[in-house]
Amino acid sequence: MIERFGIDTSVLVRLVTGDPGPEFSRCVVVLSGLVEDEGAEIFVSNQVVGEAYVAVQHHYGISKAEARAGLLDVLQSGLVSPLNGRSVISALVASGGAGLFDRLIADEYSRASLRTLTLDRRMAALPHVRRL
Repeated sequence: MIERFGIDTSVLVRLVTGDPGPEFSRCVVVLSGLVEDEGAEIFVSNQVVGEAYVAVQHHYGISKAEARAGLLDVLQSGLVSPLNGRSVISALVASGGAGLFDRLIADEYSRASLRTLTLDRRMAALPHVRRL
């Protein structure tokens, strides 16, 4: 049986920033061992992606575009994968209109077969979202 893990925000922030170096290296070594040696799968939830997006901007002073690029690099590295698959990659790549959090929220509800209700015009333009 393949063991499956979900990482928290602290791990994802280390993978995106590489800082602090010793913790980053430890994360890479341990996660690589789990994946390569044990055949494990490592996942990242929408909530963790959103939290890391804010954390790297706030604590490291990087732009939204740099935060998205860093998250994309990690989520496409083969080491960890978005729990909700390609839709998370699409949300990180998308520009204009609804923001990343709005896209992640709509994605999460859609996966539960729910439509999102919002007051935001830009968010309402997303699939499966309805403006109140």
